[in-house]
Amino acid sequence: MLDIKHLKTIKALNEQGSLVKAADSLNMTQSALSHQIKLLEQQLETELFKRKTHPLQFTPAGQILLESSRKILPQLQQLDRQLTSLKQGETGRLWIGIDCHTCFEWLLPLLRPYQEKWPSVDLDIVPSFQAPPLQKLQQQEVDFVVTSDPETIQAIDYTALFSYELVAVLPPNSGLLNKSYLSPADFSDQTLITYPVPENKLDIFKQFLKPAGIEPQTLSYSELTIMMLQRVEADRGICVLPKWLLNNQIDFQHLPHRSLGSEGLWSKLYAATPQDLTKQPYIQELIELIANEMTL
Repeated sequence: MLDIKHLKTIKALNEQGSLVKAADSLNMTQSALSHQIKLLEQQLETELFKRKTHPLQFTPAGQILLESSRKILPQLQQLDRQLTSLKQGETGRLWIGIDCHTCFEWLLPLLRPYQEKWPSVDLDIVPSFQAPPLQKLQQQEVDFVVTSDPETIQAIDYTALFSYELVAVLPPNSGLLNKSYLSPADFSDQTLITYPVPENKLDIFKQFLKPAGIEPQTLSYSELTIMMLQRVEADRGICVLPKWLLNNQIDFQHLPHRSLGSEGLWSKLYAATPQDLTKQPYIQELIELIANEMTL
């Protein structure tokens, strides 16, 4: 049966031009190499090269093996490099699920420099239309989830990324501008413009309004942050957004904002990863990149 060593032998014979030099390049004795070739020729029932020729001349069977070595050995070397890189955490799959509505705003700009540094990582963002991202993580359909709602799930790690303040964005002529911060009661006569997601996924409800037993007078929904801000600008309601996100909206930086409560309303984002992937270097690199960029 043919073996990789046989292809390496044929390759060495072709490159070195003699049995003596080929044996030396393979760290073998001449007799050991001669014995190996003789056994292979007996197995194949044909000679592989003509003896006592200079330069060495291959028979048709030897030529076939030589051509095969030129194709197969580089492929095996590439496979070995890929497996070694995978073991060392230099390559892998990184499919990202997002469990927060505003994460696209900051995540997408970070992925380009990350991909440039880790070109061997298969990177993608997986939509969560059919199932929640954390459920996809359990089912191994994604490898990394950004979430503000960590759930206790077996074999899943959560790593804190960064904390951020949520603020109320107000129309330029709002009657709430005379307040240094807003209380839950201030929302009782307001239209709250928000993303169309369940209230238990929004910190303004679960951490601020619901504990106080307060509901906004009216709810209005928009998928797009920019449309929410345009409605606020037109005095059609107020919205609650991460302060970092508001600061990045150049066209709407004239809109006033107020903290929620005397201490502010704060939230934290986490990276959810399978325990067997958490320590992989390409996973740790993304976690560190996000944490460093978003805490500046």
